[in-house]
Amino acid sequence: MGEFEVHRVRFFGLVPAGVRCLAWQPRGNRLALARTDGAVEIYNFAANYFMEKVIPGHDARSVEALCWASGERLFGAGLGGTITEYDLARLCVSSSLDGGGGPIWSMAANSSGTQLAIGCEDGSVKLFQVIPGGIQFERNLDRRKGRILCLSWHPSDTHIAAGSIDILRVLDVTSGQTLQRIMVNYHVQKVTRECVVWSIAFLSSGTVVTADSFGRVQFWDWERGTLVESHTVSTSAVLSLAVSEEEDSIVVGTSTGATYQLQLLPVKMGSLEKRWVRTKPFQYHTHDVRAVAHSSTALISGGLDAQLVIRPLMEKVQKKGYDVVLRKFTFPHRRLISCARKARLLLFQFSQHLELWRLGSTDETGKDGQVLPVCRLPEHLVQLKSKGPEHIYCSCISPCGSWVAYSTASRFHLYRVRYEGDGVSIKKVPKVPKLLLPAYQLQFSADSGSLFVASARGSVHVLQLPEPGGCKHLHTFRPPSGSPEAVYLLAVSGDGHWLAAVGGDWAIHIYNLKCLKHHCVVPTYSCAVTALAIHPLTNNLVIAYSDQQLFEFSIPEKQYTAWSRAVQNCGLHQAWLERDTPITHIAFNPKNPSHILLHDVYMFCLLDKSLPLPDNSALLMNQGALKQLPETVRRRQLHAFKICKKFQPLLFADMLDESCLVMVERPIMDIKTQLPPPIQQKKFGT
Repeated sequence: MGEFEVHRVRFFGLVPAGVRCLAWQPRGNRLALARTDGAVEIYNFAANYFMEKVIPGHDARSVEALCWASGERLFGAGLGGTITEYDLARLCVSSSLDGGGGPIWSMAANSSGTQLAIGCEDGSVKLFQVIPGGIQFERNLDRRKGRILCLSWHPSDTHIAAGSIDILRVLDVTSGQTLQRIMVNYHVQKVTRECVVWSIAFLSSGTVVTADSFGRVQFWDWERGTLVESHTVSTSAVLSLAVSEEEDSIVVGTSTGATYQLQLLPVKMGSLEKRWVRTKPFQYHTHDVRAVAHSSTALISGGLDAQLVIRPLMEKVQKKGYDVVLRKFTFPHRRLISCARKARLLLFQFSQHLELWRLGSTDETGKDGQVLPVCRLPEHLVQLKSKGPEHIYCSCISPCGSWVAYSTASRFHLYRVRYEGDGVSIKKVPKVPKLLLPAYQLQFSADSGSLFVASARGSVHVLQLPEPGGCKHLHTFRPPSGSPEAVYLLAVSGDGHWLAAVGGDWAIHIYNLKCLKHHCVVPTYSCAVTALAIHPLTNNLVIAYSDQQLFEFSIPEKQYTAWSRAVQNCGLHQAWLERDTPITHIAFNPKNPSHILLHDVYMFCLLDKSLPLPDNSALLMNQGALKQLPETVRRRQLHAFKICKKFQPLLFADMLDESCLVMVERPIMDIKTQLPPPIQQKKFGT
């Protein structure tokens, strides 16, 4: 792999927000996820579970419930009392409407997606009609005392089941009247505490399933108002519940971090009589599992420990292989860190502030693997707070370290940074151009003289940054055929000649910065782009896709390179393709043009194009084994992929110069120490 001096950075204090709710969309094979800070994320399961869209949070917009309606439309509701529709092309809120019943605790769409029902603090269930461009209030259903914590439509759309404290109700959608009122603890003697119905599901058979704070999953005959079955799955609360489309499987999440599956199974082999049986317990979380979802092939859970866990169901997967691998996602599939190589500075992005750090240094040299003493400690230079309730969409620092830019949903900020000895002064640039906000990605040119702003509808704004500190709008690039999607990735060439932009439609457009014209479009591919970069010497565009494929495209020649065609003909190693986290950054070694540096959360890879590609019989991660072999044998087993898994979880890696790397890690245990303590569980023998 070669020897590099590595700056191992562990002072990025990111604590991802917990998962509050999930909404599964079977038709589009997508999962919507809302976090406790109000951020909304969209995962595309068909594109190797890639987080393809992110809508940052807002202090005044909590999200207690998410649901898909009318096809591809996503709605959210929360304790602010408003129903919000999200624009998934522009990645922002498209419209919002006050629910009229105080804080909203629950929301559900009917099977046709034409109506929304919300459960409010004042005890009312309200119906809204989904219309083009928004929603419209339809009417109130029967109102009773007690907040409505959960809702579920009957598949026929004729009835709604609503859960509250100690009570569940079944309402007739047509008349709006309460048809059945069931005390969930009527069969329990001497109850001294209230029972909270946290989640509810209405099955096509007429059975109502509830999950409550007593740790029970109960099955009710709503017409008779009687309990059919009861399963105590936990000593603490059951917080969430989801049912499969076939209604033969249920997944529940508890406040101890455990998830359970219940299946509808025959009492005897060949018997027509079936019972619900708790079959599989899983302990993948450490804190409350506030949200679960059930796809056709997997159980999905999200916890306050910020983890999204996807547990495939072996019996539902036709082809046994990579599809049956457990997946855990904690960190976003995008960069929150940018680097000023020349100034050796790092800019860390948090939800509502930025931190600027200067890397430490050493005067010592040593052998491979040796930890060198630091003569100058890392230094926290600036904390830049964003005013207002809006969270930060993106940020960037220029290569020289003199410019810092960031954007929220409605504001774009540019700062001039000056370094005087050990002191730092920062000044906001006044009168920045009015752009189509928000900006989704920011990228400075290699000479720090230009700033590229990714915007909505496929557009990219070019800003000039003349000395001593002004800002001028130079040009706006737009794709020739137009695009409704926002640009989410940018790459600029080292000579300042080319710009590559990727939008939500996954098309890669190349622009000529000298002529200010559209140059070409990279041939379309069936997966999302996760990272891209332009080689500083050859102007070849290296592209990483969510299915782990790698392509190299010659921008001047408007075609794939010979190396890229060889990769597609030979195929990449199976172990490489089966990685479950996407490449989030690509860099190059200025000392060796054939080296490409890539990383995901769990590995750092130096790809040497001058060496042969490994076949599936070769060991992909063979660096440790090669060190033990004689030189002659080692050369015979060399291949292009040199992988290091020492740095984990790896959020950022880049070259500072030809012999120096920076690696930014965020250990999971450091995050867990900042979370509230989990529920203590008695363990045998303690």
